[in-house]
Amino acid sequence: TDGGKLLVVPMDGSHWLSMRLVLAALSQKGHEIIVVTPEVNLNVKASEYYTLKTYPVPLTREELGACM
Repeated sequence: TDGGKLLVVPMDGSHWLSMRLVLAALSQKGHEIIVVTPEVNLNVKASEYYTLKTYPVPLTREELGACM
């Protein structure tokens, strides 16, 4: 079967940690996945299972960490 196209806009933190496993499984089944996230984030990193697109935000990593 043909895979679908998915756009994922994740929340940082534990939500993302669980979602990575789901995205890996979907990718292995042939789905094309694009993940959109801020340039400054705590957990979302590049992966072979999806294309990562980032956008600028006016925060440093330290400022983001202080908010969490």
